[in-house]
Amino acid sequence: MRAVWLKEFGGPEVLVPGEAPDPVPGEGQALVAVEFVNITFVETQMRAGAGPVPVRVEPPVIPGNGVGGVVAAVGPGVDRGLVGRRVVSSTGGTGAYAELASVDAAGLFEVPDGLALDDAVALLADGRTATMMLDAARPRPGERVLVEAAAGGVGTLLVQLAKAAGATVVAVAGGARKAEVALGLGADEAVDYGEPGWAGKAGEVDVVFDGVGGDVAREAFTLVRRGGRMVSFGLASGEWAGIPEEDAAERGVTLVRPTATPEELREFTRGALAEAAAGRLRPVVGQRFPLDGAADAHRAIQSRATVGKTLLEVRRP
Repeated sequence: MRAVWLKEFGGPEVLVPGEAPDPVPGEGQALVAVEFVNITFVETQMRAGAGPVPVRVEPPVIPGNGVGGVVAAVGPGVDRGLVGRRVVSSTGGTGAYAELASVDAAGLFEVPDGLALDDAVALLADGRTATMMLDAARPRPGERVLVEAAAGGVGTLLVQLAKAAGATVVAVAGGARKAEVALGLGADEAVDYGEPGWAGKAGEVDVVFDGVGGDVAREAFTLVRRGGRMVSFGLASGEWAGIPEEDAAERGVTLVRPTATPEELREFTRGALAEAAAGRLRPVVGQRFPLDGAADAHRAIQSRATVGKTLLEVRRP
């Protein structure tokens, strides 16, 4: 099969297209004929061998953690009725940048009728995160909610979810194009955090969804009213917000650190897929690259010019 190899840690150029043996599904596994691969910002950090990442890999390895496709075969102990079904799944941290991927059959999510496969892949990681963060912060009708990186994969979903909860949404994004994306998804206001004094334009808020970390998050924290909440889930800046608990307590702000069991995480994913299938949640797929273009996809993400989700497409003859 065709695959993309991480031969060594480094820049995007270390992602090299090549061949790999076809995987064979083992006990409890399913073989997915991959059509789309979900790329996350964290994977660019893993490729570089830097930053706080959830899974450490050792080259040579086929990277990637999210796929969507059709079940081509199953291993012992797995219902053969899954063959031919459209599914999305995590791979466990590696093996996604390929035409075929063996995954834990118990971790499969069947794609609901009426939902495009590429949209389902875009929701696999980001949909779970966004719905989990919304559940943790529980914005109330009329509250002002600030969404950082509002034109990103998670941010575009949080804008929609917070708006549906009745909140007034302040989208914070880098540049006019990204601000327009957030406004088009229902944000009430949009602020460019690349401009000096952006926080003054955003004004006071009740909830901050922090997907950037660093200076942007620390500035956003100063906007949270007494009794408000700040939920940190990402570090697009390369570092966490690092807000001291004592500073938050002094200002009467709750720093929310969501936790969930594996089954709760699965429910968040199922919920996001169901909302999208019902037309109430729209993932934004902003960039698509062929499988062999994984290096270009990583370059695009690192350039900060992307919007929404970035996917790889497996194009077969």
